[in-house]
Amino acid sequence: MKRLAAWMGSLAILLLAGVLLPHMAFAADQFPDQSKQGSVGLQGTISTAPPKQGATITTPGNGASFTSLPITVNGLCPKGLLVKIFSNNVFVGSVQCDTGSYSLQVDLFNGSNELVARVYDALDQAGPDSNTVTVTYTSAIFAQFGTELLLTSTYASRGAPPSQILSWPIILSGGTGPYAISVDWGDGSASDLSSQPSPGEFTIKHIYKSAGIYKVIIKATDKNGDTAFLQLVGVATGAIQSSTTADKSGSTSVKTIIIWWPCLLMLPLIVASFWVGRRNELFVLRKRLERSREYEQ
Repeated sequence: MKRLAAWMGSLAILLLAGVLLPHMAFAADQFPDQSKQGSVGLQGTISTAPPKQGATITTPGNGASFTSLPITVNGLCPKGLLVKIFSNNVFVGSVQCDTGSYSLQVDLFNGSNELVARVYDALDQAGPDSNTVTVTYTSAIFAQFGTELLLTSTYASRGAPPSQILSWPIILSGGTGPYAISVDWGDGSASDLSSQPSPGEFTIKHIYKSAGIYKVIIKATDKNGDTAFLQLVGVATGAIQSSTTADKSGSTSVKTIIIWWPCLLMLPLIVASFWVGRRNELFVLRKRLERSREYEQ
């Protein structure tokens, strides 16, 4: 009986830990900002399959021609995923898919451009490619000076907790220096203005005050008046959070879920363990009393 009681108690504890701990980790992941002194947080990543549904490009149409930049790319996409646009296999912009459709502005290369949209989940796993749309861009600046200005980055989305510095490396190529750089961080603050003397990698930095997902727009203008444009996704949570978004005013809404069913599931096992233990205790006391009486006799 004693072994049975101990076994039942251990089983209840193990099952309770096995059921509740994953949900505790899930709840902690909803609030990843552990920057305050003395705080402790849990955060984990669960492997999942890559997205099975890709995005589409609805506009511009195949064969379209342009003489000014940037152009607007629209399409459909699975909710909650990051959409990256590639031109001739070069990353040219990104946007978060929140409503089942997307719209963003991108730059083009002088001449023919093959546009492809590709979705990525929170683990940076890519989904299927969209339809390929071929468009043409004719640049007057390129025809005059023979240079082509381009902004790109190895990060389509990047984040940091609120009140901490978000650093973002950007790659500037082509054109003729010096370059004027402006960055709109999408949170209503004034655009950052700076100058770059020559092409290469430079770092932009910002501190978001409120958690959320923001549209970051970077513009560069060279000595000859040629411009480059790059739209990215900034996240003020340190990690991309699908349940936390910022509206136009910069306010944030967080959805909290309290899970009760694991406790209800464990309740019968806990009661059973207590009952078996109580019965075992009474059995031991009864045996001791019987032995005591036999000894007195």
